[in-house]
Amino acid sequence: MGTYKEFHKRSITQREAFWNEQAALVDWHKPFAKVLDYSRPPFARWFVGGETNLCHNAIDRHLAERGGQQALVYISTETGQQTSYTFRELHAEVNRCAAMIRAQGVAKGDRVLIYMPMIPEAVFAMLACARLGAIHSVVFGGFASHSLAARIDDARPKLMMTADGGMRGGKSILYKPLVDAAVRLAQYPPHKVIIFNRGLDPAMAIISGRDLDYAALREQHMDAQVPVTWLESNEPSYILYTSGTTGQPKGVQRDTGGYAVALAASMKHIYCGQPGEAMFTTSDIGWVVGHSYIVYGPLIYGMTTVMYEGLPIRPDAGIWWKIVADNKVTVMFSSPTAARVLKKQDPAYLKKYDLSSLRHLFLAGEPLDEPTHRWIADALGKPVIDHYWQTETGWPILSAVLGVEQTPLKFGTPSFPVYGYDLQLLRESDAGEAGANEKGVVAIVPPLPPGCMTTVWGDDERFVQTYFTGFRDKLVYSTFDWGIRDAEGYHFILGRTDDVINVAGHRLGTREIEEAVQAHSNIAEVAVVGVADALKGQMPLAFAVVKDSAMIATPQLKAAHEKEVMDTVDRQIGAIARPSRVHFVTLLPKTRSGKLLRRSIQALAEGRDPGDLTTIEDPSALDQIRAALATR
Repeated sequence: MGTYKEFHKRSITQREAFWNEQAALVDWHKPFAKVLDYSRPPFARWFVGGETNLCHNAIDRHLAERGGQQALVYISTETGQQTSYTFRELHAEVNRCAAMIRAQGVAKGDRVLIYMPMIPEAVFAMLACARLGAIHSVVFGGFASHSLAARIDDARPKLMMTADGGMRGGKSILYKPLVDAAVRLAQYPPHKVIIFNRGLDPAMAIISGRDLDYAALREQHMDAQVPVTWLESNEPSYILYTSGTTGQPKGVQRDTGGYAVALAASMKHIYCGQPGEAMFTTSDIGWVVGHSYIVYGPLIYGMTTVMYEGLPIRPDAGIWWKIVADNKVTVMFSSPTAARVLKKQDPAYLKKYDLSSLRHLFLAGEPLDEPTHRWIADALGKPVIDHYWQTETGWPILSAVLGVEQTPLKFGTPSFPVYGYDLQLLRESDAGEAGANEKGVVAIVPPLPPGCMTTVWGDDERFVQTYFTGFRDKLVYSTFDWGIRDAEGYHFILGRTDDVINVAGHRLGTREIEEAVQAHSNIAEVAVVGVADALKGQMPLAFAVVKDSAMIATPQLKAAHEKEVMDTVDRQIGAIARPSRVHFVTLLPKTRSGKLLRRSIQALAEGRDPGDLTTIEDPSALDQIRAALATR
């Protein structure tokens, strides 16, 4: 196969020949006529005219050779439940679920919104939608009703699938009241809601004519055989919402054939899995990592996927390593935040279980600091691969590509551009390429490779304006991340160039949080910034101007008001977006043209120089920020 450099170069200079070879890793119902259509930049269409299906590639094509192999292993330390499904059993469950969905009038191209915890039925629902050619949109169970309603109105689903609740840390989180509130708020609510009842909410209200019971529907369709709906490669498979710099979430639209090929190739070249082996990814299906590497990637490649509901330290800090040992996991994928959590626990837990099956641990989601990278690699005695990617790309942008060449691993870096990505680091000042150890914006010269987002759902113009207009006279995709490259070609990610916060790998727009804070009736104005956090990478920090200062006249009133504002954010978005603190000030730092100086606020909060302040309208505003921070 040659070296990594040769492999990468060929993927850029002989793009069509390269991806034509990778396309052989998946099944095609109808062969494609053309590998790439890039006649309308920056929109790329891959494997044009080819017909395939994600569910077929994840399940049906494996039945003859490995029908009795475990496909899905489900472990919940929240409920004590553990079940597994062979490919044959998974096929049967997905057919039942597809029949249930079809019976509600859902057909090819219709949207189904999935708001479910980490349970097997969520996987069945995703795969059932793919089988029918319906477009699924999975919303993370931690989002509150207002955020859920915004996603309902954007996707306009015909059907919604949910559960009575999820669990975290032994406590129930009831979903149904949030769903009912979201449906009431939405302008375009779904016609039907299918509910999987876990018995967590005995008082759950059922709305007659709309709400349907998953178990009862399943009984009606026990012997269902639902044929695969073949999709042209470029027809959408799913929508996944990601935060941006506006309050309106962006629906990342993914294709079908390109995504299947990209995932299959990544399993071979990056993750180095083998059919019949087990992969354990500790993410959630509400995030892109869960889509790509809990559900589709491992199953497409004929691997067993391990799905876990629970915390990394409950019942103790050895639970993940017990899962690895019990299931002979060879490939594990987690996050830097999780590694930092485990770093605080007794190291004996890392030595307690037989980890001889584990070949690699992959970490992604936010920048991985060198001390944590070094600690986890030394503690495990295994290669730990930092790699970098986004919801928008669906699979890695930067990584060691160990299936091609065993390049040396360096701590604190996601290594090199992955095949298919024509990556450049561009200076913000003149769009020229940054030299070694010079900071630049991480950018990709289009066409984007297979598997990346094809557009923003329902808004081609927003896709172009958001991602491809960052540099004048240069059509490149901006990741909105700063990076540097050392003299040996290793890349380091330094953080965001825009107003998006990365909280434990979960992207949250500052504007979205600001709107949630302002939903409190006493808040006149607010600025939210992301501040470095030793555990989670970043945390939101809010500075708010109140309408009635009497409500914060004493320390006790101020503390009570801060809690009220945080509770408002919980209700509007969810606890995931709750600021670490809400500081009250009488004015916010702005330029004379009225632009919030978020970067200056962030710099002060992190103990850095606030930079050029010649355009500030009132310097005393920064003095208030300094004074507020001094009270932390």
